[in-house]
Amino acid sequence: MKTNYYEHLFIVNAVIDDEEIKATVAKYVDMLKENGCEIDEINEWGIQRLAYEIDGKRSGYYVNLYFTAAGEFIEKLERTERIDDNIMRFMTVKYDNKMKRHRELQKKGAVPEVFPEVEEETEGGSDD
Repeated sequence: MKTNYYEHLFIVNAVIDDEEIKATVAKYVDMLKENGCEIDEINEWGIQRLAYEIDGKRSGYYVNLYFTAAGEFIEKLERTERIDDNIMRFMTVKYDNKMKRHRELQKKGAVPEVFPEVEEETEGGSDD
């Protein structure tokens, strides 16, 4: 079974209590583990303001995951999130080789600058 590297972001409804938020996050982390996914990193960003209102709500609890999984599992994960009332939005990105190399450099803190800093030119007027 071929596996791929994924980044998955989901937003939990921030209106529910903290215990239910933690239980929802744990539910999806456990789902990854139970389905043989290799979790690389879990980032809980906490409650953040949404870019736009979703169902009358202005904030959500953001969770970002990096993991390796079989492609068939992603369908199962997204189907489960789609019917979960606590999940407001989700997005999965499949990394290609170039994105994986960038991710490895990012983890090491060695991402090269695309645009090197340029010294600002000072306006030098002539003293006539």
